[in-house]
Amino acid sequence: MSKVTAGRFFEDYRLGETLHHAVPRTVSPGLRDIYTSLYPSRFALYSSDEFARGCGLAASPIEDLAAFHLVFGKTVPDVSLNAVANLGYGAGRFLAPVWPGDTLRATSEVIGLKENSSGKTGVVWVRTQGFNQHDVAVVDYVRWVMVKKHDLAAPAPAPVVPELTQSVAATALVVPEGLDFSRYDFTLAGARHRAGDYAPGEIIDHVDGVTLSEAEHMLATRLWQNTAKVHFDTTARPDGRRLIYGGHVISMARALSFNGLANAQMIVALNAGSHANPAFAGDTVCAWSEVLDIATTPAPGVAAIRLRLVATRGHQPAGGLRADDGKYLPDVLLDLDYWALMPA
Repeated sequence: MSKVTAGRFFEDYRLGETLHHAVPRTVSPGLRDIYTSLYPSRFALYSSDEFARGCGLAASPIEDLAAFHLVFGKTVPDVSLNAVANLGYGAGRFLAPVWPGDTLRATSEVIGLKENSSGKTGVVWVRTQGFNQHDVAVVDYVRWVMVKKHDLAAPAPAPVVPELTQSVAATALVVPEGLDFSRYDFTLAGARHRAGDYAPGEIIDHVDGVTLSEAEHMLATRLWQNTAKVHFDTTARPDGRRLIYGGHVISMARALSFNGLANAQMIVALNAGSHANPAFAGDTVCAWSEVLDIATTPAPGVAAIRLRLVATRGHQPAGGLRADDGKYLPDVLLDLDYWALMPA
């Protein structure tokens, strides 16, 4: 009996099955420093224990996207080891802060399957939940991924494509217990803009750019224990290039968004997201955001802002997204719709 595994292929998934992902991960105190070494993130709530205490929290949690990457990494050996590409996200909520010392584990339920017309690949939809050591769910999201078939003669399953809501309702957002922006320090945060200073339809060009490097990408995927072959093995793609992990682009774009959205402190939902085109080392990531909605929350001084974050290869005109045929423009890397918390 073989002691090694080649990972799951499309024909190995069954609708409704639950995958219990191996290797729980304890969050080290140094993760915050490594995260900000990889991404130019400067959000005050995640940088300073004192600032976080001033906002009603016990201390500064790790960035929401760092928790997302850790949970995502747990799922890769069972969901996307043999992926061609990670296609998108939806219906995601951040349910509780993650603190240094917490231990995260993950499970996924297969909620959709559809073989592609080529018969060589198929799309798998999973709903993933990340839990801490107290069995409290900290993140819950859906993602879909294109996976290779191993046995091309394997029969195609009956296609099931899950219906996902267009966005998480503002009333379903989970505000961390104790969060209070009524005494928010705008000077320390680095910008003076409240939620009321933004309007739906407003587009913000984040101006700056960061060039992706092989070394940083390899460090990031190892940090998140992301073992997808296309991120490590240059023979896993016909073009012989390492594909940059999509989450690396998400975190890079989110960090760039500080310039213009410095007070959008906590991500609380991922409504939808697409990796529109592949990214490779040497690409320069730039970003712009569109304000989609603004809502109130029950927490004192806390509003929710819904944003579309778009990452592009090089500096592209802010607002440009799709060509006349409806397809993403070739230099659009990421299209991410999310909710964040900011001072009302």
